[in-house]
Amino acid sequence: MSRIQACFESLHQAGRKALIPYITGGDPTAAMTVPLMRALVESGADILELGVPFSDPMADGPVIQRSGERALRNGVGLRDVLGMARDFRRENAQTPLVLMGYANPIEAMGTESFMRAAQAAGVDGVIVVDYPPEECVQFAALAKASGIDPIFLLAPTSTDQRIQEVARVGSGYLYYVSLRGVTGAANLDLDDVAARIPRIRVATRLPIGVGFGIRDADSARRVAQTADAVVIGSRIIQEIEAAGPEHAIARVKALLQPIRKALDA
Repeated sequence: MSRIQACFESLHQAGRKALIPYITGGDPTAAMTVPLMRALVESGADILELGVPFSDPMADGPVIQRSGERALRNGVGLRDVLGMARDFRRENAQTPLVLMGYANPIEAMGTESFMRAAQAAGVDGVIVVDYPPEECVQFAALAKASGIDPIFLLAPTSTDQRIQEVARVGSGYLYYVSLRGVTGAANLDLDDVAARIPRIRVATRLPIGVGFGIRDADSARRVAQTADAVVIGSRIIQEIEAAGPEHAIARVKALLQPIRKALDA
């Protein structure tokens, strides 16, 4: 059983929902990434998503774009993020860790080399935004053979056929993008999310996480009424950006702890 599956099963038995925060590897500095990951866990995170900075992101809004630009200026790339994962795993053997990024750095490294390195670093899942499931069956099979869950995105515009394809190829959990747009948008329609999650459940027994647009304890609590997990990224990056390296950990904890309490209430 993978760490991700074990985490969701444990949460289900306890009647709790997963909190999945996202940060970009290398932002605000490379040295701060692992301490920030540790702080997220201390604040109640169940699974971590660690972003791989990329120069041409297509799904990220301006907040995460700036985060990736800062990381790239810090000289951080895919191999560095894998090193951060490895460093985190040395001190934390329990918390599932998912890498999120784009295909280009993986293709440049080579998919087999990437999977070997990710497995060695203790990575549990991978989200490649621009890998459509119908075009990367081999990649998904390689990931699963390496003990890594390939996690795919679904959107409000996803057809029943696409939902079924993602459910067939993916594992770990499904990531439902809650709005039409990029990360950090403010037009989250909670009623629409509540209506669409049951439609996805018809096609899969995988847990469903919802992200893009969740910004506070109230929106997280409401999404968790129908979803199995809430994913928060842009709001965390905003706190890091505003605080700077010296205060980032305190600001991130202050944001995340009330969200954890709201999910458990």
